[in-house]
Amino acid sequence: MSDQSAQRGSEVEQARRLFVLMEGDTFVVADAYGDMGGQDDGLFHNDTRIVSRYRFTVAGKRPALLSASVSQDNVYFTSHQTNQPLPRLGESTTPEGVIHIERKRFIWKGYVHERILLANYSDQPTEVPLGLQFGADFRDMFEVRGQQRAHRGAQEHTQMAERSVTLRYLGLDEQQRRAAISFSEQPVELSEQGAHFRVALEGRGSWELYIDIGPEPVQSSRSRYRQAAAQARRSMRKRQRRGAQVKASGRLFQAWLEKSRADLALLTAELPTGPYPYAGVPWYSTPFGRDAIITAHQVLWLNPELARGVLSYLAQHQAHETSSFRDAEPGKIMHETRKGEMSVLNELPFGRYYGGVDTTPLFIMLAGAYIRRTGDVAFINEIWAALQNAIHWVEGNAERNAQGFISYARAEASGLANQGWKDSHDSIFHADGRTPEGPISLVEVQGYAYRAYLSMAELAEWRGESDKATHWRQRAEQLREAVEKHFWLEGRQFYALALDGHGESCAVRASNAGHLLFTGLPQPERGQAVAQQLLSRAFNSGWGVRTLVPEAVRFNPMSYHNGSVWPHDVALCAAGMARYGEREGVVRLLGNMFEAAAHFGMRLPELFCGFERAPGEAPIAYPVACLPQAWAAGSVFMLLQACLGVEIDGHAKRVVITQPRLPLGIDRIQLRQLRLGDQSVDLVFQRLGERVVAFVEGHSAVRVDIRL
Repeated sequence: MSDQSAQRGSEVEQARRLFVLMEGDTFVVADAYGDMGGQDDGLFHNDTRIVSRYRFTVAGKRPALLSASVSQDNVYFTSHQTNQPLPRLGESTTPEGVIHIERKRFIWKGYVHERILLANYSDQPTEVPLGLQFGADFRDMFEVRGQQRAHRGAQEHTQMAERSVTLRYLGLDEQQRRAAISFSEQPVELSEQGAHFRVALEGRGSWELYIDIGPEPVQSSRSRYRQAAAQARRSMRKRQRRGAQVKASGRLFQAWLEKSRADLALLTAELPTGPYPYAGVPWYSTPFGRDAIITAHQVLWLNPELARGVLSYLAQHQAHETSSFRDAEPGKIMHETRKGEMSVLNELPFGRYYGGVDTTPLFIMLAGAYIRRTGDVAFINEIWAALQNAIHWVEGNAERNAQGFISYARAEASGLANQGWKDSHDSIFHADGRTPEGPISLVEVQGYAYRAYLSMAELAEWRGESDKATHWRQRAEQLREAVEKHFWLEGRQFYALALDGHGESCAVRASNAGHLLFTGLPQPERGQAVAQQLLSRAFNSGWGVRTLVPEAVRFNPMSYHNGSVWPHDVALCAAGMARYGEREGVVRLLGNMFEAAAHFGMRLPELFCGFERAPGEAPIAYPVACLPQAWAAGSVFMLLQACLGVEIDGHAKRVVITQPRLPLGIDRIQLRQLRLGDQSVDLVFQRLGERVVAFVEGHSAVRVDIRL
């Protein structure tokens, strides 16, 4: 292969990468050039793709790609390109590679702000013909994902001005959606399909164009770009500074921590109820219940403000009526909400959908963990009615089952067939491959309900309601005994994945049992037996815990839920292992995740394939995984807490550190400004030979108990 062919091949491969920017309810997915082609990419706002096609050309061709990246803080996307040969003012040709083209963009307050900068490194002047082709299909997010619609709204007349084009669409919901594209320079040609410029570029000269894309035309300019950029960076810095800071001695490990924190900041929207992490880009850039609760739990020890924002939002959006279409019942906590045309029209139930059996007990679990972390009784009192409604739903659901288990069965065919975190249609099955009949009781959901009962008992005690506390403790113990009796597979020394509507076990070994450890339900010897199996080769691919063992009849390492590796799942399993004293295994899993992150650009995807790790090879990507994904980004912090053995009692203003471990290759970790109410403490974990010691740095009124 020639050098030129190899270069072109590398350029094509790099161009296939997709890059994401997001701010609030607006996000853009584009290739390495910064272009969008109308496949899985585009500019989206409120679950609608408002720009589907956006392509930049020089003399009718794509420039040559040099590099592309998103800044470490996730604010800027930058693509560096250079020219193909261009006709000069005269008869000869401008050499290739003498004009540098930089495309730089960010999002702020619903607008994409872009700057295109040309710099001529030749002594000769040249005329550069530039083109921008654009279009808007205004497709709902579910259409982009492949959903078919019998009818759509209508494209309306395009509004034209000297320096702007406004594309318009009137949906069947009577909402007008717009994409206005504004330019700082007047194009020589402008239409509803594109804009063309002729740039007279002097030798050693430069030229710049500013573009704004949003709901209304604006006066694009350098000053507008710079002012918005400053605001966007300030906002991102503020979000990233929330909570305690973690500093590690290893440069690459620190890069993973910083990228994970930046991804969480990117995905966190500032809602009236407080900060809320959207699930992931591109498919889940919206409030989800389960994802947000688990993400908040992952970072609770460092940043309890996120948990407060999640609890507040979900309390406000709790179900108060029964709807089979939305799988809603009074007291249930929201699974998902959408703002697109199809959801507004009820073509799909996801405008506000409650089809998650686990979200309600998880909500209560998070409230209990939040008050232990903060001692914030006043906030719990604010949402106490929502918590009572939630536990009443849990108890009401349990009463439908002879053993008191929490179960699900979708009410209508439009809803989700499976309603735990593994919600794909084929993820729950019997050992022989049969699909179980409902209602289905998932093993991890029983753990969540057990912990929810205990959390309500604790919260009731804080409020001085001892009778209620006693009642919920009894419910917790009854459920624990029933799980141990009906889910435990003695021959396999493991818990069944689920029970079907007839009480028959889905005798499948799945990672769901690791979540049960996280809740603390299993008796010690069983918990330890499960932990050892989760660390065995059957589960651990070498990159992390797989969702399913290879012996399972539906095992497929390339599937969504039946054999893949999900970082958040690994983190919950690891936190469960730590609860049962398995510290060294947690260190191994953290090492697995770190090594995987290094292959994915220090950013863990939503999931990746569960193939066995091979020497010298990278983990295999799952092609359509969300990246970034909130609970994948938060996983490192839950894994690290499990390693360090840190527990925080906000009421007593006390930190307990039990048998701390450091990640492999890391000799020192500092926790700075770990806040407990109005006090804070700085902690250091240091490797000394074979031991890890922990100590307080500086002076603090916070009590720290260290149990080595």
